[in-house]
Amino acid sequence: MTAEYAIRVEAAASHLKKTIGSVPDTAVVLGSGLGAIADSMDIVSRLPYEDIPGASPTGVPSHRGQLSAALLGGHPVWLLEGRVHLYEGADIHEVVFMTRVLARAGVRRLVLTNACGGLNLSYAVSDIMLITDHINLTGVSPLEGPNNDSWGVRFPDMSAPYDPDGLEAMRAAAARNDITLREGVYIGVTGPNLETRAEYRMLRMMGADVVGMSTVPETIAGVHMGLAITGLSVITDTCDPDNLLPISIDEILAAASNAIPSLVQLLGSFLRRESR
Repeated sequence: MTAEYAIRVEAAASHLKKTIGSVPDTAVVLGSGLGAIADSMDIVSRLPYEDIPGASPTGVPSHRGQLSAALLGGHPVWLLEGRVHLYEGADIHEVVFMTRVLARAGVRRLVLTNACGGLNLSYAVSDIMLITDHINLTGVSPLEGPNNDSWGVRFPDMSAPYDPDGLEAMRAAAARNDITLREGVYIGVTGPNLETRAEYRMLRMMGADVVGMSTVPETIAGVHMGLAITGLSVITDTCDPDNLLPISIDEILAAASNAIPSLVQLLGSFLRRESR
């Protein structure tokens, strides 16, 4: 990452603190089909990405492209309503720009949500999976280039990229709300095409339970910045190579939206625990 990039990140973080005010401990990234999670919260203020210095607008229609300061059950949280993806043609450093901005602004915990394909055939459509580990199959890393030693070490440890305390807190939140919470490995690909039958077979052999086009770069950058990362995936389609059916983006978004009530319950219970 260049010195110019670091300056942009610091400027954006300063702008958020001046514009939105108090920085919460936790921020949540809302993935594809999950934007309506924000509608279940009390929104205090909204800031379009276009109004954040150096930030890139998201090009995905289902992503609202704004940062919202919100309250869920009285507990403060920042929402990134949409993200930038590699498949949009964005540079890897632009993909994680807002992750780094949040860290520099003072956020300590980041919850990443996404819609994904279910490789583990015991999972059902609209199930929620807690990410316990990931595989980076994008071919790039947000740590490429010169390291900013003030942000993190050159070779960050990735033995536990998803915060153990966060995993336990989310499991407890699911138990309190009687929500079935799957657990597994997320494999990140570039996209935007869905995978072939042969590719699904390969990904399953590699040990992945779900496949998606986000989250992994943000996790790596977040760990580098010292953020505690928690990941939640919503299974939107069954990736069975022996019984594969065509699926549209509208069907994927609809399947994701079905999980929103459970996700809101999970996040609310999680925030109550984190605010103690």
